[in-house]
Amino acid sequence: MKVFVSSTSFFQPQNAAAQKLLHQYFDQVVTNDLGVPLKGEQILQRLQGCDAYIAGVDYITADVIEAMPASVRVISRYGVGVDRVDLAAAKRRGIPVTNTPGANSTAVCELAFALMLAAARNLPQLHQAVTDGAWPRSEGVELAGKTLGIVGLGAIGKRLALRAKAFEMQVLAYDPYFDTAFAAANDVTAADLDTLFTQSDVISLHVPLNDATRHMVDKTRIAAMRDGAILINTARGGLIDEAAAAQAILSGKLGGLGLDAFEQEPLKDSPLKGLPRVIFTPHTGAHTREAVAQMGLMSVKNAIAILSGEPCACQVL
Repeated sequence: MKVFVSSTSFFQPQNAAAQKLLHQYFDQVVTNDLGVPLKGEQILQRLQGCDAYIAGVDYITADVIEAMPASVRVISRYGVGVDRVDLAAAKRRGIPVTNTPGANSTAVCELAFALMLAAARNLPQLHQAVTDGAWPRSEGVELAGKTLGIVGLGAIGKRLALRAKAFEMQVLAYDPYFDTAFAAANDVTAADLDTLFTQSDVISLHVPLNDATRHMVDKTRIAAMRDGAILINTARGGLIDEAAAAQAILSGKLGGLGLDAFEQEPLKDSPLKGLPRVIFTPHTGAHTREAVAQMGLMSVKNAIAILSGEPCACQVL
């Protein structure tokens, strides 16, 4: 058996259990020698002769899937999101796709909250100023008493809501499959998107990227937000129109922006680069020791289950 593992974090020391299981089942292991999310021929070259593909955040388009070797019998996502996998093409080819739901929920939630705090108090800029020998006075905002709007009340959104309540925040949430029982038990108020964007002081995005959500935060929606609102995205690049967000930062409409996901990754060019009150992290939300270990083990188990003809609870299609 031969497998291609494209996620570079899979081979971190904390993933020892997953690596051991991988080498017990597979005779050959191909790795991502480029160290970045892969595209097109970069994927296909490394998949030759492989039975399984344990995929990071590569761009697994319809063209890539159609050209995959016949030997590939499973695409096992090392992570939750499958927006970069053309599921329709995978279905046509009869290639099962799996993911690792819940494995990184706490990790992503905690990064979202860290970005909220950092944006509210302008921490990166203050750190740099002190490092450079300055001693500035900066007026931030408190989260207590503010309203947090959570777009996507799934596993990550729910964890974020609980932490926000502990910080004495009011919580609004939107989700097309709203969990009314959770909301009632934890004092979370359901809201449609327009209401959420107009009434929140901080907005955090936790939805997949698809045709319906692409640029859901555009010029019009930003204009409807409260002056000085903070916007956080630890989900997927493309949810926010970066050009519109840049203009809102420059005008002062947005009080802060924390991004862990970008329209272009790795980030090279963006109208947001170099702007004040903007915080970048390198799509690292899922990268904690605990999450890496869980994702690694789940992704290998999922691939083995499919190849062995066993039931897989994490099969997307």
